[in-house]
Amino acid sequence: MEQSIYHKLREILPADRILTEEPMCSHTTFRIGGAAEFFVMPGTFEEAAHTVSLCRDQDIPYYIVGNGSNLLVSDQGFRGVLIHIGKELSGIQTDGEVVTAQAGALLSVIANRALESGLTGFEFASGIPGTLGGACIMNAGAYGGEMGDVLTEFTVLTQEGELRRIPREQMEPGYRSSIAARKGYLVLEAVMRLKKGDPQEIRARMEELREKRVSKQPLEYPSAGSTFKRPEGYFAGKLIQDAGLRGLAVGGAQVSEKHCGFVVNKGGATAKDVAELMRLVAEIVEEKFGVRLEPEVKKLGEF
Repeated sequence: MEQSIYHKLREILPADRILTEEPMCSHTTFRIGGAAEFFVMPGTFEEAAHTVSLCRDQDIPYYIVGNGSNLLVSDQGFRGVLIHIGKELSGIQTDGEVVTAQAGALLSVIANRALESGLTGFEFASGIPGTLGGACIMNAGAYGGEMGDVLTEFTVLTQEGELRRIPREQMEPGYRSSIAARKGYLVLEAVMRLKKGDPQEIRARMEELREKRVSKQPLEYPSAGSTFKRPEGYFAGKLIQDAGLRGLAVGGAQVSEKHCGFVVNKGGATAKDVAELMRLVAEIVEEKFGVRLEPEVKKLGEF
């Protein structure tokens, strides 16, 4: 079966962009995860579409991954095809106040390109450790800005394998959500409208936000960023802190002592450690405050 899947993938992609038994600890910001049976890297929209169609037609489990900044992969790995939208699909173009970028472009790189072009409005994303595709799907945001503020359209691959352009008025941006998330679309490209600004002011704002992140977030340890979604009317990190869980650990996973909204890999943490710690934290917070924390981190594989 493995051979037959490989040969079918080879009809779509060159051999150097099909990896087998690829350790996912190399592709997630948690630095955790077993091997992906197949890890493929499309270089065009057509290759991505054909790979998804193959998986759907052959009933092969598949999952789309970007920078792995919001992902916890099982210690047993993933049996199926992981489709990586990364540097092979990361082109960025600027035209006046419009930035068009492919889904694999890192937000930090787009922010720097905007700075070089004297464009303001994307500073909020300069420190988010993810790719554009994932950011569009979850309407990523930070420090008062979010993707929905700047997007004018994105191009998606639908569940049926159709390429569609979604204009701004159909995006339905919400808290960590969008029409792409709700419909299971794969975002391939996005168009953003920014504004002309003073490069010195843009750079100063990016540096200010970088310093805020460094001072408040546990960037010295691998993590997936905010572990839980913000409950309505509360802050997840404050609830976890008030529940007395700062520093709580399971194996190598720990509630960050610097920011309780983060679960970090202190060294040698397994996916099982992280999942168990997340379960414990959610259970204790609910017992103490009657608020159920929903994970922002996505789990992949068997737990």
